Amino acid sequence: MANAEATSELQSRLSSLSVSSFPGITSTGCEDSPLDRLQSTSISQTAMRPASQTPDVEEHSNAKGLQQTAEEPSVGQANSEENGGEDKTQPPGEKPALPPLKPPATWTSVNLKELKSKLRQEKDTVVTVYRGDIMTVHVPTVPEAKRVCWEFATDGYDIGFGIYFDWSPVTSRAITVHISESSDDEDEEDELEGPVSTGDVEKGSKSAVASNLGEIVPVYRQDSHLAVQGGSHEFPGEGTYLLKFDNSYSLWRNKTLYYRVYYSA
Repeated sequence: MANAEATSELQSRLSSLSVSSFPGITSTGCEDSPLDRLQSTSISQTAMRPASQTPDVEEHSNAKGLQQTAEEPSVGQANSEENGGEDKTQPPGEKPALPPLKPPATWTSVNLKELKSKLRQEKDTVVTVYRGDIMTVHVPTVPEAKRVCWEFATDGYDIGFGIYFDWSPVTSRAITVHISESSDDEDEEDELEGPVSTGDVEKGSKSAVASNLGEIVPVYRQDSHLAVQGGSHEFPGEGTYLLKFDNSYSLWRNKTLYYRVYYSA
């Protein structure tokens, strides 16, 4: 009888209790709104942080690193700053242009026989310019003169003639003659003056653009077998004249050249 009363009292106590009587458990069941629970953990949404909450240290450092990367200069900019703002990859500037050269005074004369007869009696004034060759006469400027003069003629056929001026300082007062094949002459000019544009001697050739060599008259074929070709040029300054007698265009014929070069005050 006593056991029956105890069991009845225990059942009445259990029936009077509710789920809300236990701390940590709410009355809302986990199946009531499952979509709401999924949304609260969605990675597509950014969690809102209260204004008073201190930001995460690692996140702040990452943001700072990204900012530094965006402001970091490129390699080219860094090199430019190290070189004082000058970009070394740029080609150097062009050299200053040479002073302009005045054209020469030129003339012709029909006195071929007189000139040839006179020059035959002088030394080293009658030469043979062989086919394919170029003869260059180097004439330095001298303090006691003001201009250089020339006269020349040929037997039977014409010859190319041009005048250039080398602005390099004069080291010798001797007038010298250099005879070379066309290819050798071009190589010599390459060493002296850099790239040379060579063309048809009939239209004018060896128009040289160089650091030291200036063009007075390009090489043209002259009718020196019909008339004496003469001229003069006033010294533009210290340097050396290059008088070129060009037979490089001739494949078969050698040319007999009568010439003289002299100074005038």
